[in-house]
Amino acid sequence: MIKLLNDGQFLINADTLSKEAALSKEEAKKNTLAYRILESHNTSGNMDKLKIKFDAMASHDITYVGIIQTARASGLNEFSLPYVLTNCHNSLCAVGGTINEDDHVFGLSAAVKYGGIYVPAHQAVIHQYIREMMAGSGKMILGSDSHTRYGALGTMAIGEGGPELVKQLLNKTYDIDMPDVVAIYLEGDVKPGVGPQDVALAIIGAVFKNGFVKNSVMEFVGPGVKNLPIEFRIGIDVMTTETTCLSSIWVTDDKTEEYFEKRGRKQDYKELVPGDVAYYDRVVKVDLSKVKPMIAMPFHPSNVYTVEDVVNNPYDILKKVEDEAKVQLEGTNVDFKLTDKIIDGKVKVEQGIIAGCAGGTFDNLCAAADILKGKSIGNGEFAMSVYPASQPVFIGLTQNDVITQLMLSGVTVKTAFCGPCFGAGDVPANNGLSIRHSTRNFPNREGSKPSGGQIASVALMDARSIAATAANKGFLTAATDLDVEYNVPEFNFDDTVYKNRVYNGFGNAKPEEQLKFGPNIADWPQMSELTDNLLLKVACVINDPVTTTDELIPSGETSSYRSNPLKLAEFTLSRKAPDYVESAKAVQVAEKARLSGKCPIDAYTELEEVFKKAEKYAQNIKNTGIGSLVYAVKPGDGSAREQAASCQKVLGGWANIAKEYATKRYRSNLINWGMLPFIIKQEVNFEKDDYIFIPDIKNAVKNKISDINAYVIGKDVKELKLELSNLTDDERQIILSGCLINYYKDTK
Repeated sequence: MIKLLNDGQFLINADTLSKEAALSKEEAKKNTLAYRILESHNTSGNMDKLKIKFDAMASHDITYVGIIQTARASGLNEFSLPYVLTNCHNSLCAVGGTINEDDHVFGLSAAVKYGGIYVPAHQAVIHQYIREMMAGSGKMILGSDSHTRYGALGTMAIGEGGPELVKQLLNKTYDIDMPDVVAIYLEGDVKPGVGPQDVALAIIGAVFKNGFVKNSVMEFVGPGVKNLPIEFRIGIDVMTTETTCLSSIWVTDDKTEEYFEKRGRKQDYKELVPGDVAYYDRVVKVDLSKVKPMIAMPFHPSNVYTVEDVVNNPYDILKKVEDEAKVQLEGTNVDFKLTDKIIDGKVKVEQGIIAGCAGGTFDNLCAAADILKGKSIGNGEFAMSVYPASQPVFIGLTQNDVITQLMLSGVTVKTAFCGPCFGAGDVPANNGLSIRHSTRNFPNREGSKPSGGQIASVALMDARSIAATAANKGFLTAATDLDVEYNVPEFNFDDTVYKNRVYNGFGNAKPEEQLKFGPNIADWPQMSELTDNLLLKVACVINDPVTTTDELIPSGETSSYRSNPLKLAEFTLSRKAPDYVESAKAVQVAEKARLSGKCPIDAYTELEEVFKKAEKYAQNIKNTGIGSLVYAVKPGDGSAREQAASCQKVLGGWANIAKEYATKRYRSNLINWGMLPFIIKQEVNFEKDDYIFIPDIKNAVKNKISDINAYVIGKDVKELKLELSNLTDDERQIILSGCLINYYKDTK
């Protein structure tokens, strides 16, 4: 089904893989789609060190307020490129009273003032709107959501934290080294009942844990591409984020052209095909004919099995998942069970959801309706909801009686909303098991609160097998086990709803208009520049193999506070280390005292002995910043949300120490908020509540010194070797300034 080729390969005539070719590797690398698109957007003149300008950007309503606030503080006058503000995450006012809607009011006022594009709530999820209205072959789009992926339409898209979007708004660049390009070579054709999520999960399962495509561009090529409908490609593509790749791109063809033509944007199509000889750093070979219905068990999209295996061997697999999860949930007051879902040898689930950018597409919902036509999901515990990804999709489904078929079977139909993806919609009952065609299944991602003794589970599946399970009254079933005639009706895209409701002010900024602030929208607090030395309390130690951004700052219940840095910071690491906030705030009082000209030791007497031990290692101990740090083995998997870093900064965080960073975007978030992204290669010789003294750090950053000498100050003083490398000149200046906002103030 999946074969990984670690050695580089040539692709001949966009069809055949070969270890040898007439062209050199260096020249053939220039013939990949990724190289050509990056080259056309690079402003540095150096393809090893890229400085990218994007064609458009997109944010949703739990990121755009912070981005605009940061840009305002940095000198924003007008949006310099098309910037879409969608409202698909905080669409409900279930948490926080009116403050969600206040964010929407702010967003519209910002679109008017600065010349943006504003998509009101329930009109479209962010990525569906961009597919329908903004993507184009050969373009590059930047989004403040990790699933910013439009490669199936020939658009290289990247999900990043908010500060990277701020840079684009201020006419700056996105700076990265030239990434590896990995060919995803598709061959064969899928069997009836196999859907895009099945292919995506199979790939994720093969490449996530070994980092095969980490920070690389996945380039989809091969004879199997032409066999896939365009929405099938889209469904695979959006899930590439879960591999930890940087971006994705696909070859385009007549099916891609038809997609654009039906949306009145034929001019945005162009044929994208690799050169006659293209070279790829690595290859993932996928035989589509061998892909079976897949299921990603809790609590990660890479925890993949075939549905067939789970059905045939439920106890062993569920017990294994149960045992692994208990380790992951250690420290929480929950009794996690999955084996109790086995009833008479069958696996019973309580909920099915098809939603969002991955699940709520026209083809997926049509296939689900074909499976459920004339059937009932039953009147027991099992319930099912679907969320069409946009109003035009909803209209098309209605016109073709697909909605009617779904509703008659007992399915609840809702509007475009990302809530089920991050715990703000269709939250299952305690100990419930939900199968979802959505993007993630991290712990608490479905809305439970393990720290409060609540737990529920999400398993990711394709819409087709979810519908098959629904037709079987909630007993786990692969769609390939049913004899179904699939009839995808004609989808006549109608953008009238967008013309009537979307505000498009790009190129027509109205600077005289005022922003509208609700009571929850707050400015970023002042942040100080980097000091000569740092004294940092270890406020949290996480030894899990991977730490997600959901664990660093929760989704779901915190969403309403994303516009208020101080309120949101109170939730930092609340699921993983409930005492982190208290620990970080305790030492922060010393830094506040220092900044106000008072004695930090008087404010926090615990530091007296620590400073006595530290001062012999520094030339100027008086200019020492005081704060906290977080250690995690591999932090940052998952969401692009900048708050995973900014909340630590708001609480006085100066650094992270890690064995490695799970994603480029999390490391960038740390840097953009003035935090030092240290790497440690030695055995960790510090514990929670130890202090780490880092002398002469300002000089090290300024002079590009990568090997950092530090000292662990606990009962004894121990040497600590840290690394600080691969920082661009701009990133060094951002860290020296204390954060991106300060950097722009300093460079005016």
